[in-house]
Amino acid sequence: MAPIALEPEDHSRDAAFAKVLHGKSASGRGGFMSMMGKDPVAQKAALDEYFKHWDNKDAGTETQEIREARKAEYATLTRHYYNLATDLYEYGWGASFHFCRFAYGEPFNQAIARHEHYLAHMMGLKDGMKVLDVGCGVGGPAREIAKFAGVNIVGLNNNDYQIERATKYAAKEGLSSQLSFTKGDFMQMAFPANTFDAVYAIEATVHAPSLEGVYSQIFRVLKPGGVFGVYEWLMTDAYDNENPKQREIRLSIEQGNGISNMVRISEGLAAIKAAGFVLEHHEDLADRPDARPWYYPLAGNFRMIGSFGDILTVARMTKFGRGAIHQFVGLLETVGIASKGTQKTADSLARAADALVAGGEQKLFTPMYLMVARKPQ
Repeated sequence: MAPIALEPEDHSRDAAFAKVLHGKSASGRGGFMSMMGKDPVAQKAALDEYFKHWDNKDAGTETQEIREARKAEYATLTRHYYNLATDLYEYGWGASFHFCRFAYGEPFNQAIARHEHYLAHMMGLKDGMKVLDVGCGVGGPAREIAKFAGVNIVGLNNNDYQIERATKYAAKEGLSSQLSFTKGDFMQMAFPANTFDAVYAIEATVHAPSLEGVYSQIFRVLKPGGVFGVYEWLMTDAYDNENPKQREIRLSIEQGNGISNMVRISEGLAAIKAAGFVLEHHEDLADRPDARPWYYPLAGNFRMIGSFGDILTVARMTKFGRGAIHQFVGLLETVGIASKGTQKTADSLARAADALVAGGEQKLFTPMYLMVARKPQ
């Protein structure tokens, strides 16, 4: 593996910025209401820092140098993406920031939980194990897996706002004795070697500038014989980077999801092996013959709804729903209730949603390439 330049960490700087930007919204209800409590100057700084990597850099003019610049600032790019997008995620999707498979008639939240349970099952998680969640978000999967498998989980995250929200939610559910959340860059973990019985990552390590780099860090902190399970975002090997339309799909997914460098399935498999793991199972779960595709909520397809409770989730993703959000957020910006840039962030997420659907329909992209691997004894 070629050496990856790591960004210097400055936790005090990041915490101070998050405090100014988010204010008291970290302790609030979350979602839409939290969007209203941001500091406008800090919001603009986060917006400028994130979109400098994407504005006026479309798929037709993208160069390797542009991609390398994103990779060089991978941690800052991801941190500011979630400074901008976390409240929109909670409002539109929930507390588990990932996709899932759908069985016939299965409600959205049940399907999300089953996807988390399935990973825990495939990894063989058991009561009392010490587990690391790499890129834990606001802790939705950690809370579910802790309850399902009885494990003790440390959530690693480089976004202070998400850590505050995850800690709050864990306390609310009485899980503080099982769950803790810590600040850190998964490319340079501060944990001692051989610390954890198991490590999992749910659609998070895609933010790494190098999959081999982050997988190598995971390998280091796992105990000998420990298991690593991951749902990885990957372009399939059908993806052709020389095809302009396919390249636009990939770039739109990356921009709308804070990703510096997404690679193909073959590269993901090579990375986990190069990190030292013994690969025990791997498959693209998106290829399973499920009743509904993983991307159906993003497509705004009411015909595939599993329960009445899912109507609002899907409605937000329709063209009408996205248009209404666009107009409403724009109005809130105009009257000074929402900070400038909220609409731009929402529009970027909407563009990514369309690209995710296109990538799924054309079998160019998967958000659920499952790999289960073990560190040799």
